Amino acid sequence: MRLKLHAALAAALVAGPLAAQQPASVPDGPRVRQALAFVARTEPATIEEQIAICEIEAPPFKEARRAADYRRRMEALGLKNIRIDSVGNVIGERPGEPGQPVIVISGHLDTVFPEGTDVRVKREGTLLRGPGIGDDCRGLTVVLAVARAMNDAQIRTRGTVLFVGTVGEEGAGNLRGVRHLFERELRGRVGYFISVDGTGYTMTKDAVGSHRYRVAFKGPGGHSYGDFGMPNPTHALGRAIAKIADLQVPADPKVTFSVGVVEGGSSVNAIAGEASMLVDMRSVNPAALDSLDARFQAAVRQAVAEENARWPAHPARLTVDVQSIGIRPAGTQRADAPIVRAARAAGERLGFTPAATPSSTDANIPISLGIPSLTIDAGGIGQGAHSLAESWDSKGSEKGTQWALLLVLALAGVR
Repeated sequence: MRLKLHAALAAALVAGPLAAQQPASVPDGPRVRQALAFVARTEPATIEEQIAICEIEAPPFKEARRAADYRRRMEALGLKNIRIDSVGNVIGERPGEPGQPVIVISGHLDTVFPEGTDVRVKREGTLLRGPGIGDDCRGLTVVLAVARAMNDAQIRTRGTVLFVGTVGEEGAGNLRGVRHLFERELRGRVGYFISVDGTGYTMTKDAVGSHRYRVAFKGPGGHSYGDFGMPNPTHALGRAIAKIADLQVPADPKVTFSVGVVEGGSSVNAIAGEASMLVDMRSVNPAALDSLDARFQAAVRQAVAEENARWPAHPARLTVDVQSIGIRPAGTQRADAPIVRAARAAGERLGFTPAATPSSTDANIPISLGIPSLTIDAGGIGQGAHSLAESWDSKGSEKGTQWALLLVLALAGVR
């Protein structure tokens, strides 16, 4: 059965992402309405699945148990070519027509919580409490619910839709799962990418890039009294922090920096052999971020030189080791890009207008590659993300799944 699809969007889909400058709309028709009704009717079961997924631990770099469970859930949905790739991403396919765009809809498997965290979910009416219940157990569940709704309404799409659970989205994971998708597993295949991450009803079209470093100042160390007069790694660290704190950055585009962790030394009466800091810098503008990075690097080198120069008579010299611990690329997209228009139109069909807010998500990678991509919220209202007190209120949450469903169908095209 063929449903109405805006002609300009259809042309863009046939030509692929390079033609993505035409107006976009969402499809309509009996099967689409059936799928939307199915989502609303089965939302209680979807929430039960969300709880079940969330009660499987997925600590940083240890997502395997949750991934195995996610694979089983994909198999129950009848998806094709289901596999866990070499880094741990779970991938299932709903085939479309040859030569049509490939659409990825994904959630991330990992949490920020260490192994052994109590991940049991507690219910208080519509309120659910549990680490990761919104970020990103809700997103993972929405991905499955979209496939289930398409199955129930027997919707066939022009484009192939890939349903994915990624690893390594959080923190030190440094987007390793989605990097692998675009560098190896799905290289050159993806026309549109949707990450479902977070709660509420906003979207991310602009990727906040980040440069993160561990900076370690090193010297021989010694006794605070007996060896006084040698360069001090902690003092060099202090000089560097002061210089970083005085860096001037623009307000537009927004650029930020922070020294988040400071470590070093062994005793109050010892000159440290090493002192280190963790530094985070962010912006949606790649050039502005690179400029800040260069000034940060210069500040670190100058701090070492000044501390060594402070004690010219001593033979010991300090060294510094600047180690990258995470680079997330930045990028922006036009407010009238077809994927953004489609997301906005899908939200408006459901009664809300999604605001666009910049963020750092799995979508950073494809956005930086020029692939039309969004991160969308998964519905409901969440609080306390990344804390043990995280909660999620499910009132009206079916609209999150309906939004994702309409966006996938707008991009994939309905046959």
